[in-house]
Amino acid sequence: MIEIQLFDLALGYLLLLIPLSIVLVYCRQLFGNILLAALRMTVQLLFVGFYLQVVFKYNSAWLNSLWLLIMLVVADLSIVRGVNLSAKRFLPALFPALLIGTIVPMLFLTALVLRRDNWLDAQYAIPIGGMILGNCLRADIIGIKTFYEGIRKNEKSWVNSLAYGATLNEAARPYMKDALEASLLPNIATMATIGLVSLPGMMTGIIMGNPNPAGAIRYQIMIMLAIFSGTAATVFIAIRLTMRTSFTPYGVLDRTIFKGDNKPAPKKARS
Repeated sequence: MIEIQLFDLALGYLLLLIPLSIVLVYCRQLFGNILLAALRMTVQLLFVGFYLQVVFKYNSAWLNSLWLLIMLVVADLSIVRGVNLSAKRFLPALFPALLIGTIVPMLFLTALVLRRDNWLDAQYAIPIGGMILGNCLRADIIGIKTFYEGIRKNEKSWVNSLAYGATLNEAARPYMKDALEASLLPNIATMATIGLVSLPGMMTGIIMGNPNPAGAIRYQIMIMLAIFSGTAATVFIAIRLTMRTSFTPYGVLDRTIFKGDNKPAPKKARS
């Protein structure tokens, strides 16, 4: 694999002139956001690169677990910020959903498919876990936001369903359907067109490091299945767990879960 020198890396930043030129004309408010995002990306990746050198050197199950835990906590916080919901109410419920949706597929691959003696082998567990978690993060933001915004916008219909005798889970079924469709359709589209429309990062990286397309394809199939399975699981579990604290005892959506919305929920749905 050709090593990128620091000077060559600096040249890569010239590509930012394209989006920066566009936003200066049409949406100047994004100019600072782009520069800040590029700076954060650089600093974060440099830090991660340094830390991963230590992780890979010692390849300790405890050290690897700590890094995965940090990734989960950061993703948890990012999801709550992305959906604009109460951190106090949602953080505790989202964490186990992310944990299950990420760790179970990751261990399935490292233990059963790759047959690693160390299931938390840094070379495999951290990149696989990171790819699964990154997709779970995006899907959770879309799914959770779709679910709760849907109920919020259709509150009268929701209350009517409860008034006609529907249980909380029965009333939530169509909103769960919309949330799952919104969060999973992008991954379904990706799986349906992968290889023909795009070559994913993992597959490209393996080919650039070792020109063996057949081996890269097998790895990509494996990780795509893990990503889709983890995404579906974490969205479903996250919504089900957060539902426990998002409704009043009468099944009405508690509006205080939304940041900046202190409007009290109706006390009771008519029967």
